[in-house]
Amino acid sequence: MHESRRGFLLGVAAYGMWGLFPLYWPLLEPAGAFEILAHRILWSLVTMVALVVALGRGRHLIALVRSPRMRRLLTVAAVVIAVNWVTFIWGVNNGHVVEVSLGYFINPLVTVLMGVLILKETLRPVQWAALGVAATAVVILTLDYGRLPWVALLLACSFGTYGLTKKKANAGAVESLALETALLAPLAGAYVGWLVAVGRADFGSHGLGHAALITTTGVITALPLICFGAAATRLSMVTIGLLQYLAPTIQFALGILLFHEEMPTGRWIGFGLVWLALVMFTAESVKHRRRQLRLTAEAAAV
Repeated sequence: MHESRRGFLLGVAAYGMWGLFPLYWPLLEPAGAFEILAHRILWSLVTMVALVVALGRGRHLIALVRSPRMRRLLTVAAVVIAVNWVTFIWGVNNGHVVEVSLGYFINPLVTVLMGVLILKETLRPVQWAALGVAATAVVILTLDYGRLPWVALLLACSFGTYGLTKKKANAGAVESLALETALLAPLAGAYVGWLVAVGRADFGSHGLGHAALITTTGVITALPLICFGAAATRLSMVTIGLLQYLAPTIQFALGILLFHEEMPTGRWIGFGLVWLALVMFTAESVKHRRRQLRLTAEAAAV
């Protein structure tokens, strides 16, 4: 029970920090989204290498580097998480916090759809119905925005692809993220160097405090991942699945209450349908898991 409680608190900490990210990225302005991304990659690499050494994961990192399959999978993971990061940063810093939250609300449904299309998984009727409700929500939100909610869709699809790729790789969180950032670091370093060369770099141009804040992007990236990794080993998948809605809920509240983003009637209807789809999907998944556990227990008793 003690470990479960500790895991729950660690999970809340991880998703709580992710939910509060919209408060952090605006502090790095006037740096643009791509400059922030580049520094996030470089400082994350520094942080992850330090963690690899501190946790004694060097042997595991070397094994990943030596495996062509792992290098291919984690290269894909690195590209899609970079897309996810820059989309998130751009969305938050350009007044789309509510749409950012939508991306993480629909992410579980997008992940399930990817499982059907790519892994040929089968869905139960209620799951199909939930996807139908979510698709209707996207149509309504598209009409309300006057465009596809591309920030939300790009976040959901990139993070879903990242999760799928990481599942296939099945590598440790610390060493895999270290390799991912190492793969991206040459491009990030080249971009930062180009900004400096043409006099467009914001890093170091707005005082020591601003520069120091940008260097914290590595720790800010690693800390919730460490908490999540520790929580995942102590909690059931059902609990983790329910906790994942904490981050977009916090982001949505920040977008409405702090950033005062508009929420016309059509947008409320669209979000309402997304939440309905999530309730349907989550309730059915919990019920199915309990039924499977009961059947397993009965079979073991026999």
